[in-house]
Amino acid sequence: MIGEGDSKETRIYVIIAFLIILVVIFAVVFSGNQLKQAYIHHDFLDGGWCEDLVERDSGSQFLGLEKWGSLTYKIDCNYTTYLTITTIKTLVMMGEKELRDKTGETMEKALNVEIMPEEDTKITGGRLLKNGHKTMYIVYNGTDTSKNSYEQIKIICEVWNCGKSGTSVICLGFAQITDNAHNNSEINTTYWEKIVGDKKETFGTEGFQREDGLIYNVICH
Repeated sequence: MIGEGDSKETRIYVIIAFLIILVVIFAVVFSGNQLKQAYIHHDFLDGGWCEDLVERDSGSQFLGLEKWGSLTYKIDCNYTTYLTITTIKTLVMMGEKELRDKTGETMEKALNVEIMPEEDTKITGGRLLKNGHKTMYIVYNGTDTSKNSYEQIKIICEVWNCGKSGTSVICLGFAQITDNAHNNSEINTTYWEKIVGDKKETFGTEGFQREDGLIYNVICH
C-alpha cells in the first residue's frame, strides 16, 4: 500500500517534473524567437544618409513572445526626409490580410493632422526587392503643414514577410520635395528617388532606375 507520505512525495515529483517541462518549453520558445533586425548596409548610405541613433527603438510584449525593433535613416538637408524600418517577430508570422491591414494602419499614423494627403494620388501595388521578397505598398502625395511654409511631400509604406528570419518588415519613407521655406518651390525628387528607386523603375522613370534604392536594398535575413 502507498502511504500518505509516499503520496505527497509522488505529487512533489510530479510538480517538479511539470516545472522542468515548462522551463524547457519556454527555453525552446524564447531561443527560437530572437529578433533579427532588418537594416540597410552602410554601402548604400551615401550622399549624407546615416542612421539616426536617437530614433533607434525596440520593445516586447506577451512575456517577450512578440518583439519589435526600428531603425531610422535620415539625411541632413533642407528637405525633411527619412526612412524608418520596423521589424516584428511573433510566434506566428502575419498572414497576407493582417500584413495588408498593418500597412494601412502604419500609413494612417504617418498621415497625422499636419499631413494633408491627396486621396486621388493614392497608389497601391507590389514589387520584388533585391532580397527576393514580394512586397505590398501604399504611396501618397500630400502637403506638410507643420512648418510656416506648406511643403509638398511623398510618403510610402511598404511591407513584407521574411520567412527565413520569421519576421514581418514595415518600411515607412517620407520625402519633402519642395523647399518653400528657402524660396525654392521647384520640385526636387532626389531624396524620394533614393528611398524608392529600384532596378525596374517601379515609381518613375528618369532617376528612379537605380540599384542603390534604400528600401530595395533592405537586408532582413
